[in-house]
Amino acid sequence: LRRVLLIIGIFGTALFYGDGVITPAISVLSAVEGLEIISPAFKQYVVPATLLILFGLFAVQKRGTAGIGQFFGPITLVWFAVLAVLGIAQIITYPAILAAMSPHYAVMFMWTNPGTTFIILGAVVLCVTGAEALYADLGHFGKKPIRLAWFSVVMPSLTLNYFGQGALLLKNPEAVKNPFYLMAPEWALLPLVLLATMATVIASQALITGAFSVTKQVIQLGYLPRLNILHTSMRDTGQIYIPMVNWCLFATIVLAVVMFRSSSNLAAAYGIAVTLDMLITTILTFFVIRHAWKYPLWLCVAATGIFFVVDVAFFASNLMKLFAGGWFPLLIGGAVFTLMITWKDGRELLNNKLRADAMDLPSFLESVFVSPPVRVEGTAVFLTAERGTVPNAMLHNLKHNKVLHAKNLFVTVQNHEVPWIGMDKRVQVESLGHHCWQVVVHYGFKNDLDLPKALMHLKSRGWELDPMSTSYFLSRDTVIPTIGGGMAQWREKLFAQMHHNASGAADFLKLPSNSVVELGSKIEI
Repeated sequence: LRRVLLIIGIFGTALFYGDGVITPAISVLSAVEGLEIISPAFKQYVVPATLLILFGLFAVQKRGTAGIGQFFGPITLVWFAVLAVLGIAQIITYPAILAAMSPHYAVMFMWTNPGTTFIILGAVVLCVTGAEALYADLGHFGKKPIRLAWFSVVMPSLTLNYFGQGALLLKNPEAVKNPFYLMAPEWALLPLVLLATMATVIASQALITGAFSVTKQVIQLGYLPRLNILHTSMRDTGQIYIPMVNWCLFATIVLAVVMFRSSSNLAAAYGIAVTLDMLITTILTFFVIRHAWKYPLWLCVAATGIFFVVDVAFFASNLMKLFAGGWFPLLIGGAVFTLMITWKDGRELLNNKLRADAMDLPSFLESVFVSPPVRVEGTAVFLTAERGTVPNAMLHNLKHNKVLHAKNLFVTVQNHEVPWIGMDKRVQVESLGHHCWQVVVHYGFKNDLDLPKALMHLKSRGWELDPMSTSYFLSRDTVIPTIGGGMAQWREKLFAQMHHNASGAADFLKLPSNSVVELGSKIEI
């Protein structure tokens, strides 16, 4: 069961990237499409303008968003206020729309038109998109601020705007081509397009930031290779920039915009990823409540059952749009899922191979010091994947240089499936004799990896590391795919390529570049 749930969770994470491609594309496209309402002559500029805005958004990511981030809140507040005002203006002219607040009409429609209702669900779900990623905001802000913002600002504004659009359509069915912009007076169209564009850029920024954060956590959990991660803020360690993710997202978003060319076409692609993510979240929530929180079965079913039924209905309806564009985010999610599973399985194969060939570290040291090599001044830090095993870098160092440093640390970095591990539990030290120590450094998947900083905490245990006389020895392995290995050969080749292109451990662990020695070896899997 654990394996099945793990695969479901990984696929849900992979789908997040598909969602991350569609959301900026459909958001910015829908905002810029307001230009068509101002003048049909602007239609030809919608796609180029969208691409230009998206390029600007992704180009500034490397500089961070701390500077412009202070304007996000006020702009978003103005946006929701405008939504409410536009809706109220239309409701006043056609107050009969308020009768739709009664669920009677929805229930009767579902009862008398079940087939049509099923189809309509695929469009209605677009009103709640964004909820599938709410867990990310929950992690950043907590439940109280989200509840306050939702009930006091967001829900009233959205409800008023949707009722306003309904009132407009009842008065003027021809407004169906773009009811949102047609609610506004002609003089307000251009400012509204600009405001909508800013709001969609902010929404897209939140998703891009989420993609960076999720990628970092997935890497530390061992489901993606190391990537170059840059910090864009001196104060907030959570503000990061991952160039590979940034430009891969941008390239895929450009592809989506060019392929679909309008928000209405993208809507078909949008719903299926969102509803499947919601369904996966509901399934995982059930098992968390049942097995992690230990609640009785009836309560678990009661808590998640209604959400499960609704999610299944929405997802089934959106499946009808599979060939109209729904395949696109599924293809992206499937590709990312393949990369994640291949990397995880490949790492297991590689570690098993290394473990099978590894020698016991204490026994090896005892044999080395029977006839000790020349000792040189300074400290050597040898990184090893498995605690208590001899690192390949040490074997190569003894073979080629025939020396050993005065002090030797054998360091294993362990990433755990918990968000944070405090400094008081960061480092474990065990003496191996002969001025050699086994050090284990523990990190949660949200911790910032910085090995030199972690090793500085040895000072509190009476062991001081001098940065000027410390050298870091790493093994740079080259993976060689073989026929009849543990995976299909195409997966072995994919893993070998991913391993080759992975960012070096030195950069990932923030090791000083002028103190790193890399020694290579070839490993067949």
